[in-house]
Amino acid sequence: MYITCLDMEGVLVPEIWIAFAKASGIPELKRTTRDEPDYDKLMHWRLGVLKEHGLGLKEIQATIASIDPLPGAKEFLDELRSFTQVIILSDTFEQFAQPLMKKLDWPTLFCNTLEVAPDGMITGFRMRCPQSKLTTVKALQSIGYDTIASGDSFNDLGMIQASKAGFLFRTTEQIKADYPQIPAYEAFDDLLAAIRNAMD
Repeated sequence: MYITCLDMEGVLVPEIWIAFAKASGIPELKRTTRDEPDYDKLMHWRLGVLKEHGLGLKEIQATIASIDPLPGAKEFLDELRSFTQVIILSDTFEQFAQPLMKKLDWPTLFCNTLEVAPDGMITGFRMRCPQSKLTTVKALQSIGYDTIASGDSFNDLGMIQASKAGFLFRTTEQIKADYPQIPAYEAFDDLLAAIRNAMD
């Protein structure tokens, strides 16, 4: 019995923080988990930048409303869900993800939550559990599932390496060079075929 675990940003939808960096004119917010392996450090830095510029949840959600899934992502997900259970494991937040999940026909998403003040300023964040992607994959395995995992960033490597099969998808040249043993794909059709083959 298989469950496929997918990262969200960079795999199914564009990177939210990169889109917001462009919309807000704050280029330093383009930094993501592809650049900074320590997610806690990255998020605290992001919140500092938001506070410095007086930006809150409303402004980020306005950007998210304009984001569509990556071309082919919905068709890929629909086909994948026709032959395996799928869970999206993301370090994003419920307050960010809902509009994007709607555009993908509401796949199952495990993510985190933001702490938001009454004035809409983001004051903090609560992670679902430590190392949430790896922890979730191990938990699924403990109840009898084989996992297949795919993602694009440093924070996906744990779940990819712990799974029966794992794939990098549209990752950086640096991550591909550092982890040459992990198959890497650029096209949804190729990733879909690799997942099918892993289940045979």
